[in-house]
Amino acid sequence: MDITTLTRMVAENAALRRRQTLQPVGGKNDKIFPPTYPGEGRNAQPTHAYEWRRIDGKDIACVLVDSPQSQANRLEEALLAAIRAGAARIPHVVVDFTGFNLTGLSELTSLDVPHRVYDAILRDSLLGKEAFMKSALGTRLIDAKAGDASALLETSPNALLFGSWHSTGQGGGLGAKFARCLVSEIVAIGVPIEEITNQRTGEVVARTAGVRTGSRIDPVGTLSSVKIYKAAADGEDWTPFIDKAKTEKGKPVLFTRKKGDKAGKPAVINHGNIRPSLQNLGITCDHLEHTVVISFAGLRRLRFGSPERDAAGRALLAALGVLAIVEQDAQGYALRSRCDLVCDGRVPLELVRPDGDAKTKIDIDRDGARALYRDAVTAALAAGFSLPEEPIRLVPQDKLVAMIRESERLAREGKGGEEDGEDDGAGS
Repeated sequence: MDITTLTRMVAENAALRRRQTLQPVGGKNDKIFPPTYPGEGRNAQPTHAYEWRRIDGKDIACVLVDSPQSQANRLEEALLAAIRAGAARIPHVVVDFTGFNLTGLSELTSLDVPHRVYDAILRDSLLGKEAFMKSALGTRLIDAKAGDASALLETSPNALLFGSWHSTGQGGGLGAKFARCLVSEIVAIGVPIEEITNQRTGEVVARTAGVRTGSRIDPVGTLSSVKIYKAAADGEDWTPFIDKAKTEKGKPVLFTRKKGDKAGKPAVINHGNIRPSLQNLGITCDHLEHTVVISFAGLRRLRFGSPERDAAGRALLAALGVLAIVEQDAQGYALRSRCDLVCDGRVPLELVRPDGDAKTKIDIDRDGARALYRDAVTAALAAGFSLPEEPIRLVPQDKLVAMIRESERLAREGKGGEEDGEDDGAGS
């Protein structure tokens, strides 16, 4: 496939898609652990995301293994790896944290951060001496619309391909908003499940028939009956000595880190045995399917100032999508602990025509995808786009650095953050 063919495809057809079968790296039917989500109700156990999907005329139990949001993040990670390998010229923005002595933080890019070019980390950084969103470039990004999305294509085109929203923009979040043109997800199909009735509500819920075990033997034999107190001394958090404990109303205070801990138990400070336990987590399945669609209809909603620029800009985004798919294949599917997948054979892309026909197959490897994207960049430059060879570099504002430093201080002291509700890397 060359750039002329791709440009014509985008103009005349519905989409490119691929339905790739995956399998656990441990082999077919090996157990994997998809992401978990909080269960409903008090003290509910974590659960996977179960769905019933209609497949070949039957309702089949499935589990979401990687969501469209998470997949977008992983595809961008693959693109960033290609940039750093010198294999692709993709405009992007970098916030440079070097020189600020922040632990383990050197730079973040518009392919890393959750809200892409509209992320708070970029918004709270400086382009030269100006706040990024108050600079001339920032103003262009704020004003961008589907009717002229040139600013995003020239600054960080992943924001158009994977979707973005300036949620703090004009009119309380009515600013620039772009829907995804590439949607990707991984689903486990044919999952053995059990249907459990909630005795209190009568609701029937699904859970995996698989189990995860847990236990730990303390090598020093700390017993659970040992009392752990909050230390009175500055710089100390806990103590086993009652005479050195902090007191309230004349009574020693049992140590706890967060709400829900069994106050005063050695387990709160990660000592002691953990009794063997079972949780209904982890799945096996008939197979896993990775479905990815690049919507040409979605790309055609985007305009860039003239028919020639429209065609070149849309083709660049389509080529970027193809590159992301192929780069992810090459990077591999190490999604999370005990959820490492590989392709089960190789499936080509399918061209979906307006009537739904998908007989045209497009087989493209990593070298071919990289060459196609380079040709798309050349065509975009010829159409008048400004695509910088180097990233746009920002530096964090003092207030952003101060906030990060304070977070690091609290983390070192073991304060705060334990009750934050995080989402297993789902992204945006």
